[in-house]
Amino acid sequence: MSLEDTVPRNIKMKLIHKHNVNISEVEECFSNREYGFLEDTREQHKTNPPTQWFIAETDYGRKLKVIFIEFDGHIELKTAYEPNQIELDIYEKHA
Repeated sequence: MSLEDTVPRNIKMKLIHKHNVNISEVEECFSNREYGFLEDTREQHKTNPPTQWFIAETDYGRKLKVIFIEFDGHIELKTAYEPNQIELDIYEKHA
């Protein structure tokens, strides 16, 4: 099952209108990921199970930060957007 089938409409609309990201780009990032996931440990973002994130490129080389929660192998996408330099540095250092 693809993310296209599982991501709620309101999240898809936020991705498109706020971040100019479509679901196929997010799926490409999952496929193209070269490093591990990092856990978001900031208090205001703590969830159970934990919120995780990674940075990867789309098939066209666009870097995206993808934020999600995994429930029993099912991905709940929270958001995706182009990362800033601080996020890129953190991911490069810790992933």
